[in-house]
Amino acid sequence: MSGINSKVFQFFSTLAQNNNREWFESRKPEFKVLESEVKIFVKEIESGLQQHDKIEKAKIFRIYRDVRFSKNKTPYKTHFGMAFHREKPALRGGYYIHLEPDNSFLGVGFWAPQPKDLFRVRKELEIDAEEFREIMADPTFQKYWGALEGDEVKTAPKGFSKEHSNIDLIRKKQYTFHKQLCDDQVLSKDFSNLVDEHFMHIRPFFDYMSSVLNTNLNGESLLNK
Repeated sequence: MSGINSKVFQFFSTLAQNNNREWFESRKPEFKVLESEVKIFVKEIESGLQQHDKIEKAKIFRIYRDVRFSKNKTPYKTHFGMAFHREKPALRGGYYIHLEPDNSFLGVGFWAPQPKDLFRVRKELEIDAEEFREIMADPTFQKYWGALEGDEVKTAPKGFSKEHSNIDLIRKKQYTFHKQLCDDQVLSKDFSNLVDEHFMHIRPFFDYMSSVLNTNLNGESLLNK
């Protein structure tokens, strides 16, 4: 298992100061070499995940920004983003790695749940959130992932009481966790192991959410129906 070439951060730091097509095109061969190395890293992470999970798809995002609806018209991202999708429908949740100078992090969870999935999770939490809270409060879980994050509605989703004891969880529109990383961690030879260890320790949360999303409110399986 390996770390990340320090030239990745050097390239993106310089790109941030020269984010234009002329500069990038003249250095595209250098970028393609770095990208090919990161693709090997993605394969290493995917291989590690397959030892304790089932990954359906791994991808590295393109460097080109979609500027159609953005005020920021710079054409290139100044980071590498990579995602790992679990096998659906039985396994829910996703893994993400973000590599950027002074802003690298790991992300896990549910960034854009389908409306029906979001409603199902909210209904489960409306009935009983004890197991959900026990998972988040576990000391080992806290050590690796800390507090639940994600966008939320201001008061309560339609059909739910803003006075409910679990409204702090019910109002969430996303259920995510993230781990900020320093550059030294990313450039360490043990970085792949660090990533795999963190991803392994999100499993209690993923297992819980997969169970909820694959059953109805009566606890009956929705798989193979």
